[in-house]
Amino acid sequence: MILGRGEIEKLVRRDKILENFDEKGFTGAGYDLRIGRFYNTVGPSYIGREERKLPEVEEILEERVLLKPGEYILIETMEVVNIPPNLMARVENRSSVFRCGASTFNAIVDPGYHGRLTFGLKNISSHDFGVERGARIAQIVFEEIRGETEKYNGRYQGGRVV
Repeated sequence: MILGRGEIEKLVRRDKILENFDEKGFTGAGYDLRIGRFYNTVGPSYIGREERKLPEVEEILEERVLLKPGEYILIETMEVVNIPPNLMARVENRSSVFRCGASTFNAIVDPGYHGRLTFGLKNISSHDFGVERGARIAQIVFEEIRGETEKYNGRYQGGRVV
């Protein structure tokens, strides 16, 4: 079951499932996440069956970033999420972003995860695409989990970028 705005707002205030939130970010069935930091990925990477090598990252300090066609960066949210054991979340594109020819690349936010979120942003158009720190870039949607589950205990716990 996807949570509606009233339930999300209740959980934000009571259980702090979102910290550093903006009242204007609540939507009918989610919350619009804002850009906190930008990062370039640097160097090769690899995902294998038993090992992985993630790229290094360099923070982009500018308030605005201009992505040329095909360029890809990582985005870290201003908001911190604290997902309880009975919820998970999905991060989806905002329609304004894909209308500009860009797309976010996101993963499921597992129960038990806490920290800022990191996801990819790529300009898939043939024109420049600019974004500004603090802009609403993606929507998080919360879903209820029924039955037993496990809490997230991975390397990104706490908001680690890579």
